[in-house]
Amino acid sequence: MSNQIELRHFKYFLALAEDLHFRKAAERLFISQPGLSRQIKVMEENLGVMLFERHNRKVELTIAGKYLYKEVKSNFKRLDNIIDYTRLLSEGIDGKLKLGYVGSAMQKVIPDLLLQFKKEYPNVHFSLSEMDNNKQIQALLDQEIDVGFVRQERVPRGLIVKPVLKETFSLVLPKVHKLNTSNFKHLSQLRDEHFIFFDSSFGKSSYEKILQIFDDSGFTPLYSHYTVNASSIFRLVENNFGFSIVPTSLKYGYDMDIKFIELDKIRQRTTLKIAWNKMNTNPILENVLKIYE
Repeated sequence: MSNQIELRHFKYFLALAEDLHFRKAAERLFISQPGLSRQIKVMEENLGVMLFERHNRKVELTIAGKYLYKEVKSNFKRLDNIIDYTRLLSEGIDGKLKLGYVGSAMQKVIPDLLLQFKKEYPNVHFSLSEMDNNKQIQALLDQEIDVGFVRQERVPRGLIVKPVLKETFSLVLPKVHKLNTSNFKHLSQLRDEHFIFFDSSFGKSSYEKILQIFDDSGFTPLYSHYTVNASSIFRLVENNFGFSIVPTSLKYGYDMDIKFIELDKIRQRTTLKIAWNKMNTNPILENVLKIYE
């Protein structure tokens, strides 16, 4: 039997690196546990490095193993994308773009992008997934999506962001509330009211910016609820569970008994940005980025 490293060895390695358990990894790979152990040993011998530390009831990646896992996982993902794209071309499809976005991007930015792109590249398929900022960042790093639309001040090394829409915040109230654009003067008028916010896990930088609004207004808000999507926030506001502050673009596309007061006199603005991984080799990505040049 040849002891050369083959593609299957890397698949065995990835499975064990993820499960850190020989039996579970072997079952997932549909091979025997001794067979998996033998193939991992062959791989280590050929590389001349120890990838795993074996204990009685525990398996751990070594430092070298952790590095190899990160790089192999990333390159296998790229290989999967290349194969997927090759199959699309064989079916007469020009390509596919996987796109993530925060909910506010769907009000205008995403529809405008799709309409413009369809005119020039009608044979490209889009896969759309609404995701919070943090999930988009991780998905971009793992190349599970090609493009993200995020509200994030900073991104990890390897990702690139470019502003596409800078906008104001708006106060959200029940439609029957006495405050309106004519008698609203300052947010401090609501210092004794409860507020509903996007959960901080949805995006730390956006959450911090909204807290800055209250800092500048001279009071700490009373928290009522946290949630992860705009429709939930608006439904809670509609039913008098509190008020909220959201990007102004979220006023479009919802038919509820709520109203918006634009906070255009405050210094805070929120910026929607397009984000991508500079290592992404999807040829469709370049065509999308040209729209925002």
